[in-house]
Amino acid sequence: MPRFFSRGFFIVKKKTRRKLNHRKQGFRGALALALHFTLLTAAQAWAQGATPQPAQKTDVPIPAVLEVTDETGRQVKIPQAVRRIVSLAPSLTETIYALGAQDRLVGVTDYCDYPPEAQLKPKIGGPINPSLEQLVALKPDLVLVTKSLNRRETVEALERLGIATYATDPRTVEGMLASTARLAELIGAGEQGKALVAGLRARLAELKRLLATHPARRVLFVVWHEPLISIGRDTFLADALRLAGAESVVNTTQDWPRLALEEVVRLQPDYLVFASSHADERERDFEALRGRPGWRSLEAVRQRRLAVISDAVNRPSPQLVAAIEELARQLHPEAFDAKPETRDEKNETRQPKKATAAKRWGARPCGR
Repeated sequence: MPRFFSRGFFIVKKKTRRKLNHRKQGFRGALALALHFTLLTAAQAWAQGATPQPAQKTDVPIPAVLEVTDETGRQVKIPQAVRRIVSLAPSLTETIYALGAQDRLVGVTDYCDYPPEAQLKPKIGGPINPSLEQLVALKPDLVLVTKSLNRRETVEALERLGIATYATDPRTVEGMLASTARLAELIGAGEQGKALVAGLRARLAELKRLLATHPARRVLFVVWHEPLISIGRDTFLADALRLAGAESVVNTTQDWPRLALEEVVRLQPDYLVFASSHADERERDFEALRGRPGWRSLEAVRQRRLAVISDAVNRPSPQLVAAIEELARQLHPEAFDAKPETRDEKNETRQPKKATAAKRWGARPCGR
């Protein structure tokens, strides 16, 4: 039987029982040499003229998770393909909708009520004490929490269950924009995030231009009136006031300080600012305050200098920019009346605008 052995890329058959004569060996040797030379020349020509192809690295595995640092300094491993998201804060739910990723949102809290479609999502309880059993049953790839609303114990419990949890902590309006961009990258919506944030920054820049020559109004932001609760200087709400052409008369490092009415009377704010999903109700509350001792000592109450805006301002989400614009229009109407109109705008028949907020945002000031 013939035996086979390998030389390079060729398999050669060796005969052992029958001798080849010298002439045949010489002829075959010459033929093999010519064939070898031809193949070598063709290989060199191919190497010079062909575009080198990158080698496929089949031995290097693609990582299944991405290790990132969240906004509280925690190291978090997040799946590269985030297909199922649970939000434990209304502001984060609004952000996911603003990024157009609502189809991947499989669970929200009982207080996630904007946009209205969010109320149709599966509920897992409140932000403080969500049902971990219901949450796990949703099989999320990623759970979103916020430091200002959710408990650390909830995050630690999710970590023990092996569920990726990313925490946000925006303290300013710019922090909200940066947080939105980071979330977009994490869930694979980077382009949508860039477009969204760029549009919001452009609106804030235009607002800054309009208010540049107008002095800031001194305001009291009323979170709750009985007991009287306002906002501290280091909150994103105080930053929102500044962008709307206002400054809080309350100067404290506490986020939600309780105030004595006598102190507010001493400070005498130019305006009282309320946030509500139902402006008519807030106006009725304000009228009731005018008859109470102490409150009627405020010049802003006697002169009825009141600004009622959508309570979207209570949540650090992209909708916050619209609330800032709304407040700026009420505090500085002259800045917007002076805005030059285009020819088309002058020719249009203008309809009177309603003073009430048309959209539901959730009435709880802490529901962020």
